[in-house]
Amino acid sequence: MNFRNIVKKYNDINLVVRILAGILLGIALAASLPQVQYIGILGDLFVGALKAIAPLLVLILVISSIAQSKEKPDGRFRTVIFFYLFSTFISAAVAVCASYLFPQTLIFSGTETAYSAPASLGEVVHNLLINIVVNPISSLTEGNYLGILFWAIITGIALKSVASDTTKVLLSDASQCISKVVTLIIEFAPFGIMGLVYSAVSSNGIDIFTVYGKMILLLAGCMFFVYFVSNPIIVFCAIKKNPYPLILKCFKESGITAFFTRSSAANIPMNMALCERLGLDKDLYSISIPLGATINMNGAAITISVMTLAAVSTLGISVSIFSALLLSILSTFAACGASGVAGGSLLLIPLACSLFGIPNDIAIQVVGVGFIIGVIQDSLETALNSSGDAIFSATAEYYQMLRHGKEIPEFKN
Repeated sequence: MNFRNIVKKYNDINLVVRILAGILLGIALAASLPQVQYIGILGDLFVGALKAIAPLLVLILVISSIAQSKEKPDGRFRTVIFFYLFSTFISAAVAVCASYLFPQTLIFSGTETAYSAPASLGEVVHNLLINIVVNPISSLTEGNYLGILFWAIITGIALKSVASDTTKVLLSDASQCISKVVTLIIEFAPFGIMGLVYSAVSSNGIDIFTVYGKMILLLAGCMFFVYFVSNPIIVFCAIKKNPYPLILKCFKESGITAFFTRSSAANIPMNMALCERLGLDKDLYSISIPLGATINMNGAAITISVMTLAAVSTLGISVSIFSALLLSILSTFAACGASGVAGGSLLLIPLACSLFGIPNDIAIQVVGVGFIIGVIQDSLETALNSSGDAIFSATAEYYQMLRHGKEIPEFKN
């Protein structure tokens, strides 16, 4: 068997299975060969590659999405976009509150230096503004995500008004290219995670998985709360009708398949078929469903907020109410820019960490932890994100029907 066939067989194995194998192998190697430290180099290489590509990923994706956005969406599209963004913000706020109630800590290196959040609102705003206007090249090289986000937005707005169709195609190609690079890096995630698990277990013992277990429970609890409590409240306020038949139908016909595919993009055909069965206007859902796969990221907002506050708690940083609100807002917009690849939301964690002055070296280690628990986290996140696309597409149309005095159809399971 030649090398190409070996690579093909490796790629044919589901990524979840490969990551699980990497975790188990890392544990086994740490238990049997705790002194062979070069195994941990695989984790360092994986984290280093993510650290290198994440700033460029944020820059290109944000510029491309803004430059290619539509000029004047009609009322229905404004409504569905509002629901997407509002539900994502509520998800981030739920995650922040849950992290206050059940604070998490992580284990990673490089925490010898004491970090502290700014003491006053004025200091927060001052530091925020200074970081925003840092030279864009310096922002890229130093991993200053606030600066990257600011210059990406400015550049995207400028290109939206002056760029030719050819330039926009080039931006789209660049966005797909950088996403492909991230995909290639993530293909090596099983080896990187094996190295990370090996280093963590050989240094701290098997008890380290107690920390990860608590983190998974917190993330899962937040996602279930959003799906079965906060999202239904939003739907009820919009349509003045019991939301659970719609919620449960979308869970059964969209959420379950999204859980196993772990890809909002791959679940688009399922959502389109679901919207057709719900009797929605094809002119709406043919656009809102693909759009939702890009910007409706409730699960991503939860992941970014919980993982960031875990890093904050680990470093002993105190968080004010203003900083918590700012994190919820930042997580909302960061989640909208999450890459569609598996684990894409994890690469936005450094952006949120930068709000609290956490250096990129520490933030990327948080990303590494995210990949270790990603087997469960990413599946739940995708299920919440993708089923929400159908829920809020339906809610937006039913809301407009109510405004025009029309009767909302009964949901059929």
